[in-house]
Amino acid sequence: MSETSCRRWFALILFAAVACAIGCTGGNEEQVKRIIILTNGTSPFWDAAKIGAEDAAKDLEIEKAGLRVVVETNDFSDKGQIDKLRQYQGMTDVVGIGISVTISENPNIAAEMRKLQKSGVHVITIDSDVDLAQDRDARFAYVGTDNVYAGRELGKAAAALKPDGAKYSTFVGLAGAANAKERISGFAAGAGAKFTAGEHLADGGDQQKARQFVRDAIDRNADMDMLVGIWSYNAPAIVDTVKQLGRRADFTIVCFDAEPVAIDHMDAGMIDALAVQNPYRMGYDGVRVLKALVEKDSGTIAEMRSAMNKGGGEDLLDTGLKIIIPDGDTPLAETAFGERTERLGLGAFKTWLESKGLTGS
Repeated sequence: MSETSCRRWFALILFAAVACAIGCTGGNEEQVKRIIILTNGTSPFWDAAKIGAEDAAKDLEIEKAGLRVVVETNDFSDKGQIDKLRQYQGMTDVVGIGISVTISENPNIAAEMRKLQKSGVHVITIDSDVDLAQDRDARFAYVGTDNVYAGRELGKAAAALKPDGAKYSTFVGLAGAANAKERISGFAAGAGAKFTAGEHLADGGDQQKARQFVRDAIDRNADMDMLVGIWSYNAPAIVDTVKQLGRRADFTIVCFDAEPVAIDHMDAGMIDALAVQNPYRMGYDGVRVLKALVEKDSGTIAEMRSAMNKGGGEDLLDTGLKIIIPDGDTPLAETAFGERTERLGLGAFKTWLESKGLTGS
């Protein structure tokens, strides 16, 4: 055989080997199905949810079921979520989706969720739900905080801190998100008639704008004496602005969630109360629900439905609430919160975070 012929045969054999390797790898990848957690945007809040989802994947040994967990980040826009949901419809390896809905009033998000369900993909909501009056059927269940209840509990904390009442403004990312609307309405109910709402400002997920909105609200409301953060990054935005203005003594500050920097702010006396969700458990329970649905695990589904019924609804899996208070003297140490609320001093909360390998919640 000539040298040229040998080269040709070698090239053919090499090509066949590479093609076989690619084909075999592709076949294995096709057997692995994805459970996707789709966020509303970026935040340390979702870092904790991701750890919970990854821990669930390990504990539940989902790889043995031919599954893997992927956390995908949205850009705070409803269009971004719609585009991703449409992409998933053409992917045969997607079997489960847990989505934090950006805008509950946008029927197109729910419509895409329904299409996925009809194609056999299991869909749940995490952290922020659909419009329950119109689109409850677009998902199997909601896994997250009872946001109306959580808003009321933070309102109770505000009332204990300011028993004579206050004028307050709220700050949030997306005003149309279900969790935003529910927390704001719950806060007003929990705080009571002595409290007056000033402005409700939504920054669209822009953290620079979040800081500017705090400054603007302060400038426009000379009689305002309370600032309320509704989403996780609003707490740092409020504190940073108040510190820059040198006006901590003028405001009571109460917020949702506990980003690492917000924990430091409370430690430094800059935050009076935090209503803290459990994104770790949202990620964990979200994966557990979706795995059970994919595997048609009726026992686990029945167990979780039982927990849902105890928490207020057959399709609402409450992941719990903590009210975090500063260590030392605070009227919140004696405040009566609801049965579903765990009150923790800041030190005890830090210990809990460490036990989960978390830096925030």
